[in-house]
Amino acid sequence: MEDVQHLTYAMTPDGSDDSAAVMDHTTAITGTDDSAADVGDSRSSERTATRAIAIPRGTVVLAATPIGNDGDASARLIALLEHADIVAAEDTRRLYALANRLGVHVGGHVVAYHDHNEREKADGLLDRVESGATVLVVSDAGMPTINDPGLAAVRRAIERGLPVTCAPGPSAVLDALALSGLPTDRFCYEGFLPRKHSERVQYLRTMRAERRTMVFYETLHRIDESMADLLEAFGPDRPMALCRELTKEYEQVRRGTIGEIRQSVVDDPPRGEMVLVVGGASETDVQAAAPASLSVADLAVLAVDRALEDGLRIKDAIMQVVEEHPLPDGSLANRKQVYAAVLAMKS
Repeated sequence: MEDVQHLTYAMTPDGSDDSAAVMDHTTAITGTDDSAADVGDSRSSERTATRAIAIPRGTVVLAATPIGNDGDASARLIALLEHADIVAAEDTRRLYALANRLGVHVGGHVVAYHDHNEREKADGLLDRVESGATVLVVSDAGMPTINDPGLAAVRRAIERGLPVTCAPGPSAVLDALALSGLPTDRFCYEGFLPRKHSERVQYLRTMRAERRTMVFYETLHRIDESMADLLEAFGPDRPMALCRELTKEYEQVRRGTIGEIRQSVVDDPPRGEMVLVVGGASETDVQAAAPASLSVADLAVLAVDRALEDGLRIKDAIMQVVEEHPLPDGSLANRKQVYAAVLAMKS
């Protein structure tokens, strides 16, 4: 049998040893749980956990739920599930299934709160917050608002001047980023790749010059096509990691180049939920991705054609053409130089 780590911990609402100052706005849940577990034939140990966890009243609480391993559920999440007045869940069946696995009784009123109804339900939930209720928002896995419902409630709460807080926890984005071995000092989370091939290719091409580490979600059914598109957009040598089934029994991280990971997907198709972490562009990649700049003479020719086709004054045509064709650094060509080139063409 596996060794079991036994923890003793104490928590207070503000990280100090005195919770009395916040008791007018919160309810503190305090309990002690003593249990014994046999490890092997001759070893046993005792686990004792003492907690004093504040349940903030008149507040929206966004709480992270486990992304695969129920052992990642925090004591704060458990206390909130037990004592929140309302639990707004992305999927109520999954909420109750999680609660059952954790041995938790959900004490408050449970409502479905998902992508299709969150805007219309946000104000009703916030009305309850305004009257002093604790409204807990949870998604199926991970942190609400991160590719999951919750943002509408946060925005409306801010507009109405109502408090919002988080009970942080598991995050597939941060787990994958940490495990990838790629730079973590600057990164961007891009969510799910577009479903359609043409949109996905166009989108990835716009990311070619992105210098930050990029994090994407992808599904089992589209991973083969998406890896092919990543290969086409970024080339075979860009480093990446494919992370699947994070925190679960069959967690796997495939690290290598895009070409290598693409081949591994062909040879051994991955299953489960996946996070793709792709290295940012090098200076060479940035230069290769930069659009080719047109010379002043080229801009002059385009301006003359535009003026003739659209019946514009040559100065207006030059202004349009220059704005439509920025230089690689984002600046614009000198319109006076383009105008001089136009005059030279006519002479």
